[in-house]
Amino acid sequence: MKLTFTLFTLIISSICLAQNYNVAMQVSKSDLELTSYAKDSTANALVIYDHGNSFVDEETFWLRVQVKQKIKILRTEGIERGEVEVKLYKGKSSKEKILNIRGATHNLVDGEMVKTGLEQNAIFREENENYTLVKFVLPNVKVGSVITYSYETQSRFMSKYQPWYFQGPDPVLYSEYNTSIPGNYEYNIKLVGSMPLEVNETSLKKNCIDLRGDAGADCAIAKYVMKNIPAYKPEGFTTTPLNYTARIEYELSVVRGFDGSVDKLTKSWVDVDKELKSDKDFGRQISKKSLVKNILPKEITSIDNDLKKAKAVHQFVLDNYRWNQKYERYDVSVKNTVKEKIGSAFEINMLLENLLTSEGFKVYPILISTRGNGLATKIYPVLTDFNYLILKTSIDDKDYYLDATEPYLSFGELPFRALNQYGRLIDFEDGSYWEDIKIEDYSTRIHKIELSSFKDDVFNGEVVSKSTGYQAHDLKRMHSENPQSYKENKAEKYSEIAIEEHRVSDLGKNSYEFEENIHFTLEPEFIGNKIYLNPFVVKFFEENPFKLQQRTYPIDFGYKDIYNYVLNIDLGEDLNVVEIPGSVNYTLPNKSSGTFLFNIEHKENQLTLYFKVKFDKAIYAPELYDYLKKFMDTVVETQNNTVIVLERN
Repeated sequence: MKLTFTLFTLIISSICLAQNYNVAMQVSKSDLELTSYAKDSTANALVIYDHGNSFVDEETFWLRVQVKQKIKILRTEGIERGEVEVKLYKGKSSKEKILNIRGATHNLVDGEMVKTGLEQNAIFREENENYTLVKFVLPNVKVGSVITYSYETQSRFMSKYQPWYFQGPDPVLYSEYNTSIPGNYEYNIKLVGSMPLEVNETSLKKNCIDLRGDAGADCAIAKYVMKNIPAYKPEGFTTTPLNYTARIEYELSVVRGFDGSVDKLTKSWVDVDKELKSDKDFGRQISKKSLVKNILPKEITSIDNDLKKAKAVHQFVLDNYRWNQKYERYDVSVKNTVKEKIGSAFEINMLLENLLTSEGFKVYPILISTRGNGLATKIYPVLTDFNYLILKTSIDDKDYYLDATEPYLSFGELPFRALNQYGRLIDFEDGSYWEDIKIEDYSTRIHKIELSSFKDDVFNGEVVSKSTGYQAHDLKRMHSENPQSYKENKAEKYSEIAIEEHRVSDLGKNSYEFEENIHFTLEPEFIGNKIYLNPFVVKFFEENPFKLQQRTYPIDFGYKDIYNYVLNIDLGEDLNVVEIPGSVNYTLPNKSSGTFLFNIEHKENQLTLYFKVKFDKAIYAPELYDYLKKFMDTVVETQNNTVIVLERN
């Protein structure tokens, strides 16, 4: 009775979980009859069942990974799921194998289930120097099909135990990963993403490896399960998907030989700091006055104000040395960079560190991982996680982050790619530590518009635009590289107005600000004697950037920003106000998250519009996504559909 009750409970829970899909490898008629997934109506396919089993073979001591999946095709775009790729790594003395590839496509034909098996001639291999790419194509896949496949890989490469991705481009009803790891190997195990494990069970299996005689090992057994996993769908304002895709990863930390030897691979940060200090590509390249002797001109070394001198040194590097767009942390040579006038990000910023140190500044290098490279692991040292270097110095009790790779950055600004939450500050005297990389200043974009001189049914106007910080970087770059193209693109973008004159203030490439002035004419819409005017002659947002039904990862702007729009209409003696829209005051949760203000004031012969969008955080948790989506709906709706009605006297 107890067993029967347990089985009944499992069956009921599976039905509830699957919403009538059969959560197992067997394909049922109900799997084929269902045409949608209630929790995600936009899904191209649905992974009904996802199962992995990894263990070390007792005879060969190879890592064996057995994979099987069952997928429902919901839309035409999902048919490509019937083409499966498996990448097999090649080493110097060994290469990974794939065995037992099996698959089938299940369709409903005239009410009957029809199964079509995978043919051997539909399995293909592509070879290159590092990998073998195995592809197999399931037959007769169409909307409504259910496909099933399984295979096994075998590998001698134990340095990275097989990771498991619970989350992917399609929603997943059930994903299970089972592992058996011999005691010879210890791994640092990391769960990535915000999705919780519904099952996380571990146990010990005695003598799972028996090599006869005295050699053998116990195994750590684990079972991990996630259920109802939403698809990872890419959208703007984020970093790499590797930061947030739900998965389990393994980093080998200790190898124990059957002869009693122990090889400790993962070290403490104390050990890593010692290694970095003597590293020819790192410690031997920083704080070495001999590498930059007599490089700085006297007009810089003679400056007696610390901040002015630091800015001059930074500018000297920007003016005389060029970043080669490379990130390599190895084969670093400040000496060659000085000679060739070009270098990697590590070399350029190490050169800046040496020059500042030679002038008496205390400078700390910070190892970081860029936004496109993923977040660096904090729980244990993984130097390969870091692909970039920035600097930190303090002048007159104020901290500055420095980077000399981009000519359009002002002193104390980092390139956008470096805004990835934190880095490891290297201090060879007191020990390294994690440093949060936070940009406290708001970046702004401001438009001030004057509409005046309404003659011959046309407004004459002026736009004065000012951008600061990260809002200014791309504008400075685009205008500096091709002024004519910049102005042509601006005229195309500002299609509601006719640009008569366009002037950009020359504030320098690495100014914190970018300013431009546009004189224009505007023909409003007339209906009878009334003038219908959308007051947003230029717009910040063409559409709402947030369109997903659900987002499982943070909204990462990288920095805080403000959008400000002020419009003044001089009504003079020719125009009267007939109708103006009401005010809007919209606040994100917790008040400190962000605000949207919109208001129009009419005083005497002046009509003044105020519009302000303020984001008070650089990063918003995914729980706030729906609020941000509604927030931006309101902002875009206000921009696109606000109408002021005027009439001639």
